[in-house]
Amino acid sequence: MLDELLGVAPADTVTLGWLIGRLGDRSFGVVLLLLGLLGLLPGITTLAAVLLLVPAFEMVLANRGPVFTQRLASLHFGTRRLVALIYRAVPVLTYLERFIRPRWPTPFEATKRVVGIVILLLGLSMLTPIPLSNVPPAILVMFIAFAYLEQDGVLLCVTLGAALLMLVMLAAVVWQTASLSPELTRLF
Repeated sequence: MLDELLGVAPADTVTLGWLIGRLGDRSFGVVLLLLGLLGLLPGITTLAAVLLLVPAFEMVLANRGPVFTQRLASLHFGTRRLVALIYRAVPVLTYLERFIRPRWPTPFEATKRVVGIVILLLGLSMLTPIPLSNVPPAILVMFIAFAYLEQDGVLLCVTLGAALLMLVMLAAVVWQTASLSPELTRLF
């Protein structure tokens, strides 16, 4: 798919709107993957978490793909940069495709709302002000993105289960913290 994308890319620059339009059904996966990667970087986590809320809401609304404002969709970047990024990503994706492949044909349209809610909660959990608390949700977002890109129902189920477990543990920690402080208990 990435090789086909490079074959039809304009010579000088491409826009975000062009890229999302060419990715079609897999555009949510690519956007989630990029935001998951950004969520791992210190200092950018908050921005990535906030941006992650946008595709999450769009998934809950069952949109066919991410919708960007005209201003964001018209952002230009060099085709050479896109080519370099794709050439770096292809070996990693090829390695991952040994393990991640189309299995358990899940109707991704039917699960999109559930996945959107989980992505929304994972994005919010990335905002937790505890050092390295952004890493588990960002990794889970990336695995959900891989499941979408490869249409792997097994990976999607496993990742959603892991996300549910992580969110329950986070809720338990928040609840326990709130119960230790009488002032916080009144807030909840």
